[in-house]
Amino acid sequence: MKKKIDEFKIYEKHYEQILKQVKSDPYAESLGIQLTKFEAGFAEAMLEVQKHMVNAYGTVHGAVIYALADHAFSVACNAYGKTSLGVSTTIQFMESAKPGDKLVARATEVKRNYRTGFYRIDILHGQNLIATMEAVSYRKDHYFIELDEQV
Repeated sequence: MKKKIDEFKIYEKHYEQILKQVKSDPYAESLGIQLTKFEAGFAEAMLEVQKHMVNAYGTVHGAVIYALADHAFSVACNAYGKTSLGVSTTIQFMESAKPGDKLVARATEVKRNYRTGFYRIDILHGQNLIATMEAVSYRKDHYFIELDEQV
């Protein structure tokens, strides 16, 4: 019988290695997205909206909000060092934002099993919920960190 892996122990033991990997996102960096919190199954990222990130109506382009949410989702679902890929997302936009606004995305793990993970990502401007995303990840057999022993 195969021993069940305690992924929380992997997260604790390899925190720095995992953090280094999930922070290394050239696309998020190019947008100015900053990872502000990182925990097992949870991530928070922040973006200050720039004037070039707006649509024809002067409000933040939905793709920018989506990119912020997707980055937080990616960090949260890879928090255990196991390669995880987004397979499905649904986002609802509720309120607009404009240049100068600081947006925060909070990705929270709802449930995770061997092969899939389910997440809710809230995107806020201050205390105002401006968008929300539900996301599903596919969890591969591969760990992107070096596991030195069975955990």
